[in-house]
Amino acid sequence: MTHADDRLIVALDVPNALDGLNLAERLGDAVSFYKIGLGMLTGGGMGLAAELKDEQGKRIFMDLKLFDIGATVEAAVRGLAQYNLDFLTVHGDPHVVRAAREGASGSDLKILAVTVLTSLDRDDLDAAQIRAGNIPDLVQERAGRAFDAGAHGVIASPLEASLIRALPEAEGRLIVTPGVRPAGADLGDQKRVMTPAEAIAAGADHVVVGRPIYRAGDPKTAAEAIVAEMQGQTPNRIH
Repeated sequence: MTHADDRLIVALDVPNALDGLNLAERLGDAVSFYKIGLGMLTGGGMGLAAELKDEQGKRIFMDLKLFDIGATVEAAVRGLAQYNLDFLTVHGDPHVVRAAREGASGSDLKILAVTVLTSLDRDDLDAAQIRAGNIPDLVQERAGRAFDAGAHGVIASPLEASLIRALPEAEGRLIVTPGVRPAGADLGDQKRVMTPAEAIAAGADHVVVGRPIYRAGDPKTAAEAIVAEMQGQTPNRIH
């Protein structure tokens, strides 16, 4: 049996907390770390976080990508820190990161900064009037500024993980990569992807995987196969 490896974070991108609990029950001891996103917030996301954390001993990553004026971000993070969460995302703008760090002070909550969303390409950035430049360079620069502002880590495409890991400011910081798909999996809405093993090799500390696990006929087997891949094993293909 493959034991849980907390480098794998499973995204509970399902409609509500009941579905989230059902998926976690199916995954059992194969998964120790879960991501709960904005889409789950009105479906009982905070209650789900508390249940998984307090009753099942799981680690929890709240992916809310907070962005607001400093005082509001600080207050929001201070409130969220009471839930004994592990990771929380905010946008990587330095004023947001600084406020989030202040709000998390006194807790073990790690603040992760979003660089450039993995669903975006250069055309999307042009449409949003983000300054010219290729995405890897922009991501690396945003990551450096977020680290300088106090971010414990960053969220970035696995394609940029090695660039970020090369930054002097990245020493001792976390890199968490969405945009990860097992070999042969459907890319969905992600445009910049790698396999889990490639992402770890590129410098990621954690990989986030959603659809390839929660849409699998046997989610636990799918999760165990990803862990096996990360650990350098070649799992048997399930037909």
